[in-house]
Amino acid sequence: MAPSGRRLTQQDIARMAGVSQTTVSLVLNGRAEGEVRISPETRDRVLQVIRETGYVADPAARRLVERRNRIYGVFTYEAVFPAESADFYHPFLVGIEECAEEAGCDLLLFTSAKVEQGERRRIFSAESRIRLADGCVLLGRTIDRDDLSRLLSEGIPFVSVGRRDDAGGPVPYVGADYPPAVRALVGRAAALGHRRMAYVGSGQGPESYADRLRGFTEGVAAAPGVEGVHLTSADGLFDAGATVVFAEELADGAAIAEVARARGLDVPRDLSIVALGAPTRPVSTDIDFAGFRIPRREMGRRAVELLTHVLEHGGAPQELLACELVEGSTLAPPAQR
Repeated sequence: MAPSGRRLTQQDIARMAGVSQTTVSLVLNGRAEGEVRISPETRDRVLQVIRETGYVADPAARRLVERRNRIYGVFTYEAVFPAESADFYHPFLVGIEECAEEAGCDLLLFTSAKVEQGERRRIFSAESRIRLADGCVLLGRTIDRDDLSRLLSEGIPFVSVGRRDDAGGPVPYVGADYPPAVRALVGRAAALGHRRMAYVGSGQGPESYADRLRGFTEGVAAAPGVEGVHLTSADGLFDAGATVVFAEELADGAAIAEVARARGLDVPRDLSIVALGAPTRPVSTDIDFAGFRIPRREMGRRAVELLTHVLEHGGAPQELLACELVEGSTLAPPAQR
């Protein structure tokens, strides 16, 4: 046994098992080296000594061998702990944590960049410690393009949660596949008899907004006899003659429903409302909106898996995960007029 108070070493394990230190190292790392072949009996003997002594490999030494710290960073462009944002980001973080735990990696949440009006502007602040991590998962409705360009140009491994346009090169990401989900909802509304549809939201800025609007536009174009109008806000909505509105933000859908009811309109008989995703800002409503579920937990898990792939193989993998349609109670055939 090792002298009292001293950490066991591979040399101690080798002596007790009657093998070389190289053999112990190969057993611990689960591989053979060159022409070295380890018999099952020898491997079992080494593992038995490890079990009996409770030996744990020196993490610093293993990091030197692997050239990795087994630390994954998480950078969020919005604060994730305040209550108003927790509901949206929590599933992403759950997925990230689950997959990192399975991979035997620790998570480092980068918080040194200052939050201004609820947002962290840049990764590369003067206090940035992003290089402490093997790689980084990025979270945010919008991500600074200069940050993306610098991450790519400096070869810093990362994966974005959410589809991102090229930034001096392809950006590795896992995102939600919004266009097919929105197209399907437009088709569902058309099948119910809606012929005048409105999209309320910016439709630009974050790629996720552009993808939603693209799905709406494509869905309207594919539905015979259907007209669509894009409104950047709900102003003018009730004069547009639409019988169904697709709200880019769930909070906007809730506000539209409140105004409709104040005008004596029934939802969904007089006005159907489809909410395109989960709330990203505070909203108080018990309405069961028709729409889709963003696979946020799955996206968090997949981001960690893709980051591991980037670290081991390089490249810029890009994946989109399907959204699950939600029936809800706010989409129905239009009233006869």
